[in-house]
Amino acid sequence: MRKPVVGVMGASAHDALTEAAASRLKALAESLGAALAKAECILVTGATTGLPDLVAQAFRKNGGFALGVSPAENRRDHLARYGLPEGGADVIIYTGFGYKGRNVINVRSSDIVLIVGGATGTLNEFTIAYDEGKIIGVLEGSGGVADHMREIIQFCNKPAVGCVLFDRDPVSLVRRCVDVFGS
Repeated sequence: MRKPVVGVMGASAHDALTEAAASRLKALAESLGAALAKAECILVTGATTGLPDLVAQAFRKNGGFALGVSPAENRRDHLARYGLPEGGADVIIYTGFGYKGRNVINVRSSDIVLIVGGATGTLNEFTIAYDEGKIIGVLEGSGGVADHMREIIQFCNKPAVGCVLFDRDPVSLVRRCVDVFGS
């Protein structure tokens, strides 16, 4: 079986991730990154700041290979215009498509989409994944839209084509999502 490609979508520093929230969620992000590496996944992020970057840093520290998909046209644009980091990815693909275009590429490139915290950008990634029938894991207790996914799904009243799993434990969430992928 090939390695699952897991997209981590979540709160960037631009999503008003406070210092207190970042501190509280750092251990959660590190646990998630380590669990993904241990499960031998390939990581995809938006090559962004905040929670996805924290997960990617932990993932790479634990030997994982991370792909960053940037909204920028090139490295200079990535660093200067968007102010995004490079340290969370082994390779960065520069799309030039802006945030919304990048989101589509992130989701479509992923077998599993994990939702961690987040605001409108993460909600956009969730709706793409939901409509396209992806395996979605929602890390409850991570704040932002992740903590409102159950009510968003209920409010929209649209049956899922894929699978949406909820868990408060990052290790358990990764295991459950990878199990669904392998079945």
